[in-house]
Amino acid sequence: MAQAVPPAADGGVPTLHVYTNLVQVPTLVLTMTNDPIGKPIAETRFSVSIDSGRWFRATHVRQEGDDPISLSILLDVSGDTADVMPKMEDALGKLALLSLHPRDRVSVYALDCTLRRSLHDAPADSVSLKRAAGVALEPWMMRKRAKQGEGCELRGHLWDGLGAVAVALSDLPGRRVILAVTDGRDTGSKNSWNAVRYFAQTKGIAVFALNYAPVSSMGMGNYRAGRGGYLPGGGGASAVEEPLFSVCELSGGLVMRMNDSAALSKSLERFVTLLRERYIVEFPRAANSTAGEHGMEVKIDKGIYKIRPSGVSVPLPDPAWMADPTTIQTGPSQTPEEGKRKVVNKPQ
Repeated sequence: MAQAVPPAADGGVPTLHVYTNLVQVPTLVLTMTNDPIGKPIAETRFSVSIDSGRWFRATHVRQEGDDPISLSILLDVSGDTADVMPKMEDALGKLALLSLHPRDRVSVYALDCTLRRSLHDAPADSVSLKRAAGVALEPWMMRKRAKQGEGCELRGHLWDGLGAVAVALSDLPGRRVILAVTDGRDTGSKNSWNAVRYFAQTKGIAVFALNYAPVSSMGMGNYRAGRGGYLPGGGGASAVEEPLFSVCELSGGLVMRMNDSAALSKSLERFVTLLRERYIVEFPRAANSTAGEHGMEVKIDKGIYKIRPSGVSVPLPDPAWMADPTTIQTGPSQTPEEGKRKVVNKPQ
């Protein structure tokens, strides 16, 4: 007759349960002329505010360095940007060789008559990226050689294309980033730029754009010096006039201008350098945390900078372990406090 096996005794040894209770936010910090800072900034100078709550000193801050990146590259062949596309294969191959790491993952898309994906969440090696650029751009190159440029249903639907790329990227691990090579013009998308901006913010996706267009200005007079807050209007380009600036900068990215197609490789390398030099701002989950999306501002003491944090989406802790009497709770004095004003506004 089988005998029941008695449960193993733990000998009274206590068990330590460790739960993640920290939020990390990649934050781009630039000079007021959009240049890198240079000398690293001490972590003691960083403070955060959630939904306009009280300012709280960040727990830990470091530069991003070699953290794995999930990068989606969108090649928009509309307008002036088409001039740089024939050089894209070699430029992306060189980028993978010199700037990206084996742990980075890359997806490649081209936006023309359709949104065409030629690579999805693949290791960032030179051969794969070069081939992916060629495959993505092949239909456009064939039409260009045949001088068949009209009749494209999705030509210029930038916000629809960017939104689809963001959705595909949203569940991937790593630091999620989109690089759109585009002239920034949209000609009939069903989605608005503001909807794309909101989705990118709430999913923690930083959108960068490489804008090859000799005209238009990068002047942005609507920032509060030394903070990550964005003020619509107030001088310079407005959100209505320059939606690409708003999508990029409100999501934690940047519009990079390029006036010479010969500078494509250097511009791509600068983009990756900006990613590696972002700051990872770390702080505990707010004691009064609520589920969903939250606006975050960052300020740096003793300096005037452009500061662009990626969006914050805070998951609530498991009620079961929160109710466990053995769980050590973090006191309110040790955490940020959410404010009452939602900085991340949903599109109307």
